[in-house]
Amino acid sequence: MSEPVTLEVFSDYVCPWCYLGDNRVKQLKKDYGIVVQTVHFPLHPETPAEGRTLRDLFNCGPEEIEAKNTRMKGLMEAEGLPYSERSHTYNSRLAQEIGTWAETQDGGNAIHDKFFESYFVDRRNVGDVDVIIDIVKSVGLDEIEARAVLEERRFKDAVDADWAKSHSYGVTGVPTFFSNGQGLVGAQPYEGLQQLMEGAGAVRRSD
Repeated sequence: MSEPVTLEVFSDYVCPWCYLGDNRVKQLKKDYGIVVQTVHFPLHPETPAEGRTLRDLFNCGPEEIEAKNTRMKGLMEAEGLPYSERSHTYNSRLAQEIGTWAETQDGGNAIHDKFFESYFVDRRNVGDVDVIIDIVKSVGLDEIEARAVLEERRFKDAVDADWAKSHSYGVTGVPTFFSNGQGLVGAQPYEGLQQLMEGAGAVRRSD
């Protein structure tokens, strides 16, 4: 039996389009039985620890931020995803390191959803260590181990490698999807992702 097709998903926890695209990837995984590999991307790596306002990030006024939030809320609702109005972006680097560690633990993949939820629904600073530890505990992972991972930066090299892969692949925006040498950029409609997977040799599961 042939190996399942791998889909690399370049993503960042503070990217709304990644939150949206992640939902479609979940369906893709069910329909095709593919292997999904998260590759962390540095969306706004210069963001300070306390975060940055979206008005500052986009250099615009409150009306434009409100319009962006309204548009995004509509897109999320159409996808069945909860979404709260955002006012800030945060530095996701430590979250990415914990997310990478979590994948080495039983049941740890659930942490990716929790990071999206904490930011896009609960509006929490996912760059804050205490918030990260709360998220770790919420998915049943070891708090003491997670604190050691953060303090010792045990997964710094792994996330550095993801960032380097993003650069080597020429990824400049997220989400970006790669499989078998082919790529798609942006929150693609489900049909576009289907075409990518079938072009990579994935076979749809029978109902």
